[in-house]
Formats: sequence, C-alpha cells, structure tokens
Amino acid sequence: MPKKNAILMLSEMYKQHPKHYVAVDCSIFGYEESELKLLLYPRGFEPSLGKWSLMGGFVQENESMDEAARRVLLQTTGLKDIFLEQGNAFSKPNRDPGARVISMTFVALIRIDIHDKELVRENGAHWWPITKLPSLVFDHEAIVENALALLQQKASIDLIGKELLPEMFTLMQLRNLYEAIFQKSFDPGNFRKKVLSVGILERSNSKNTTESKKGAFYYRFKTSTSDLKSERIVKFP
Repeated sequence: MPKKNAILMLSEMYKQHPKHYVAVDCSIFGYEESELKLLLYPRGFEPSLGKWSLMGGFVQENESMDEAARRVLLQTTGLKDIFLEQGNAFSKPNRDPGARVISMTFVALIRIDIHDKELVRENGAHWWPITKLPSLVFDHEAIVENALALLQQKASIDLIGKELLPEMFTLMQLRNLYEAIFQKSFDPGNFRKKVLSVGILERSNSKNTTESKKGAFYYRFKTSTSDLKSERIVKFP
C-alpha cells in the first residue's frame, strides 16, 4: 500500500474515535498544629460556579500532565516548587456534567507554615480541616478519599515527617502527624517501638519539658539513610 494511502487511512481512523478533554486535579494536603488540612478553592466557571473544588484545570496542547498540574497550582493558589506525586485517573463518562473529561489526580503533603498563606488567600483558596470539609463538586470527594488512601499508603511504607516537622522533634510530635494522616489514634508505646526500629532517627541529648514532667527527648532524621532497609510503619488490615 502506498505511504500516502496509509497515512490517509490512519487519519480517517483517528476521526472515527471520540475526542475527550483531559484535566488534572490536585489534592494538596497541609499539616499545621497537629491537624491535616486540604486546600480548596471556589470553582470559577460553570457548571457548579462558586462551589468548592480541588485545584484543577485542563491540560493544554503543549504541556504534559505534570506541567499542567504545576501550572494550575500556581494559577489557583500562587504556590510553586511543590512536589506533586501522580495518583489515579478518574474517567466515568458522566463525572463532569459539562463534557466528557478524564482527570489525572496529583497528591502533595506540605507544611503550611512555611508557605505564604496570604498568597493562597489572595488567589481565593482556603485551607479546610480534613474532618470538616464542605460539599465538593462532581466526584472530588471520591478523589480526596483516594488521595488520602495514597498518602496513608506512603506513610505506612516510608517514615515521613522530615519536611513537615521541625528539624528537632519529639516522638509525640511525630505520632501526632501520623494520627492526623491516618485519622486514628496510635498506642504511644507501640508507635515508639515501631518508628525507632526503622533506624532512620537519632536521639539528641536535649529534652522538651512541655510534654511531661520527665521531659521527652528530641529526635531528628539521620543525614544519610540510603543503606537502611525500608520497613512498614503501620500495617493495613
């Protein structure tokens, strides 16, 4: 078959298939004062104008989904240099009443106090406690639930907290972080035993005397942990 005819056939084949919109939706979790929060903003266009939404937008012709997610985050919140981890795709035909939209999700967990909250508010976004979320547009509640599960899975495999806690922290502060992520309480003794068994924390000689009369030792993450084996912190049922 001549090359020209093959190209024409391929072109016709593409025309036979429907075209869909591709979007990105970002679940940005923040940690502040022992509480897990989610960044939301009022949707700026119909359908569901003004209702609370995740940071989202459409992928443009000349950008990847990762690039689109970073652009959307900057445009909707003013935040940049945020590490975004790709999540799952949401593709039910009727998920968006405006059109057929396939969305790729992204997840991040940041420390709120080191980012410009005024800049976030200037862009219309707002931090909501994860336990007091408002009603969200479309299937965004399902996206948040899935994103939180991904965050919990990551926290159960790798000991997180290096970017979320002060350089020196107590085990209670670390446990508070994990309880916020998993939305459940952990036995202090079992949690202490588990996190110290991983071998990536080192104890200092100084104590925090505000948590108890006896005082609690400060810990920090070791500088190099490349040769240590990863061990689960929390076991899922």
